[in-house]
Amino acid sequence: MARPDAIPLAAERLRTFLAEGAHGDMDWMAAKAARRGDPRALWPDVRAVVMLGVNYSPRGDPLAILKQRTRGAISVYAQGDDYHEVIKPRLKTLGRWLIEQAGGDIKVFVDTAAVMEKPLAQAAGLGWQGKHTNLVSLELGSWLFLGAIFTTLELEPDAPARDHCGTCHACLDVCPTDAFPAPYRLDARRCISYLTIEHKGAIPRELRAPMGNRIYGCDDCLAVCPWNKFAQAGREMKLAARDALRAPALADLARLDDTGFRALFAKSAVKRIGRNRFLRNVLIAIWTNAFCPGP
Repeated sequence: MARPDAIPLAAERLRTFLAEGAHGDMDWMAAKAARRGDPRALWPDVRAVVMLGVNYSPRGDPLAILKQRTRGAISVYAQGDDYHEVIKPRLKTLGRWLIEQAGGDIKVFVDTAAVMEKPLAQAAGLGWQGKHTNLVSLELGSWLFLGAIFTTLELEPDAPARDHCGTCHACLDVCPTDAFPAPYRLDARRCISYLTIEHKGAIPRELRAPMGNRIYGCDDCLAVCPWNKFAQAGREMKLAARDALRAPALADLARLDDTGFRALFAKSAVKRIGRNRFLRNVLIAIWTNAFCPGP
């Protein structure tokens, strides 16, 4: 648990990130920047923020798919059901229990509002933001979905998590597009997750070959984190990878019509980018396999 004023540096860091244009065409980040920097700007009545994490650690090596160049690599988090639909009902259930036990009011968020979940999670002691800017847990490694319960209750805060990255820079070194200009800094414009999910236009030519067969998201910087050695495979069945999404054939994906796309990615986070953007990614992967040498 964290107090709403527990992330005083977050607003300035966000302003710097936006001023550098590192958010690319994610205009929604700039549109509500003031709310993101301070939970009280989002909800003035909030007195405490309860942060929760759900483990989705994969079974096996998530980077093995990168060697199967005729297959599409879909980020681990998107191989199962959409995490928003899985986690939010649980937050509401927990929030109702909190109200029944102690009164007050709540609001719940799962990556759908102007909430800076990762700094809040660090302030609440769940883990720390690693050099790849994602949250790292001593017990669960890098594979965490985050959710937040804002409450009007005055609750005792937990101690913030301490950074345990040390001298390690494996996550920075592995990035195929050099998306990290410095430790703890991300330039989304070069990030494959951003390019394949958030970016709506043409992907810059110089970044296409490094994408390889990654067609939705990228797990490289998460997967190489040494703290993952303590992570156990996630146990939530709805978040578990579906067989059809583990290593789909690129040729089959390129033939999907609208109906086929909606059927294959029903209840999946992939569906939110739509068929056209998804096929853009698939065709780049096919081109890469045909014309660019493998790793």
